[in-house]
Amino acid sequence: MKEKALELLNVNADIAIATVGLDNKPKLRVFQIMRISDNTLYFATGSEKEIYQQLKNNPYVEILAMDGNIFVRLAGKAEFNVPDEVRSSIYDDNEILQRLYLNYSDLEYFSVDVDKMEYYNLDTQPPTQETYEL
Repeated sequence: MKEKALELLNVNADIAIATVGLDNKPKLRVFQIMRISDNTLYFATGSEKEIYQQLKNNPYVEILAMDGNIFVRLAGKAEFNVPDEVRSSIYDDNEILQRLYLNYSDLEYFSVDVDKMEYYNLDTQPPTQETYEL
């Protein structure tokens, strides 16, 4: 099922990501996965965005993806040490980023190494629920 969970993320790149706000309250937003490599997810954001400040203050996140009655919930820690070749490749592969930012170096890139993954499928009888520690 771990492979099915990762496939859901590849097919449905729009996810909900939860952070801890500077006020110590949960913050939730829709975000787009820019790349997946093994158990690492890559994202891009602007340095002026609230999420950037939140992640710098507290890097722990939860992510939720869904497709119909299948859900994947992930937990991990955001890191801002994305290699330059990955940063430029993410920018080159995304037309929306190119419309919003003049250069790939105008963005902040972060990765989330997934520590824990939960897979739920409500279409099966009984419903499937599996947890993976990565």
